[in-house]
Amino acid sequence: MFNDNKEIIKPKHVIFKDEFYLESGRILSPVKVTYETYGELNSKRDNAILICHALSGSAHAAGYNSAKDQKPGWWDALIGPGKPFDTNKFFIICSNILGSCFGTTGPSSINPATGKPYGISFPVVTIKDMVKLQNKLLSYLNINSLVAVSGGSLGGMQALCWAVSFPEKIKSIIPIATSGRITPMAIAFNSVGRFAIMNDPFWNNGDYYDSAIPRVGLSIARMIGHITYLSDSAFQKKFDRRYATYEGIYDFFGYFEVENYLRYNGYKFADYFDANSYLYIIKAMDIFDLSYGYGSFEEAVKRITSPALFITFTSDFLFPAYQTEELVSILKKYNKNVFWENIESDYGHDAFLLEHEEQSKIIKRFLDSIY
Repeated sequence: MFNDNKEIIKPKHVIFKDEFYLESGRILSPVKVTYETYGELNSKRDNAILICHALSGSAHAAGYNSAKDQKPGWWDALIGPGKPFDTNKFFIICSNILGSCFGTTGPSSINPATGKPYGISFPVVTIKDMVKLQNKLLSYLNINSLVAVSGGSLGGMQALCWAVSFPEKIKSIIPIATSGRITPMAIAFNSVGRFAIMNDPFWNNGDYYDSAIPRVGLSIARMIGHITYLSDSAFQKKFDRRYATYEGIYDFFGYFEVENYLRYNGYKFADYFDANSYLYIIKAMDIFDLSYGYGSFEEAVKRITSPALFITFTSDFLFPAYQTEELVSILKKYNKNVFWENIESDYGHDAFLLEHEEQSKIIKRFLDSIY
């Protein structure tokens, strides 16, 4: 078992040296992809499932990368023997997305034309570009079809994009806590995060790799993000109005427990994530819209031919359930095989990483009906 025996999963890497054309018309070459796999690919090569990570995630979805790791991969509760994404049955693949900073080519990668990190000379990438690169990885692995594509948040956007862009290659999708286009409010939060990073005195127009990093700006951006990941109820239960400092309300520099939480998580994030990658990924989320290239949102959604399981959470205000209701309504209108579970939860958007028990039952039941 992953947890009991601390099974070590080593990341894999592949470098594609041919020209990779982006949706913008720009070209990247070479392109490196970092990925992890769990379980075994069967002789027919038809038992693969692609797991897509969210904004700050990585290819490390389950197990441990070393014996020293204190925590397993970000979705370890759902991936492994006997779990919903059962590695006794399925071959699970998770690749780091294009533009990220955990092994796949992104703005911190070396630009072969200059010998220096790309910075903001890196081209704008889209979720469709991320999916296209995942498809290239599958071809490299000699996998022609997928049992399912699943992920939460940005990962769910990728699952939807897979279903619209490559409907012939997938047997099902499981998009969780996501949408076919984010709300203006979500864009507004991303905009403030972007402003914080780009106005950090050390951002230096994205050219900071040989000097001090824009730590404060990235930390503030992450603090803003964390506010959107929780719910009012979660904040109440976790922090209430407790003070973090003994002096309390009459100390000008005193602060609440909730402020302490945001500061800790913001600065911790800045220790391991690249500010430019953050900018590029939230840009990809902002501009993502399933309707692009298909005339209308409905025309795009009706391209989904595979069975679809949508999971949402009642307290998620970043990706509100009404967005999934729109998708489900369109699919039902065209008599598609679609299921939707709206889980009662106080965790907010983060519920897709925390509500393991409920998700496990729903996903397992769905996959058992597919494969």
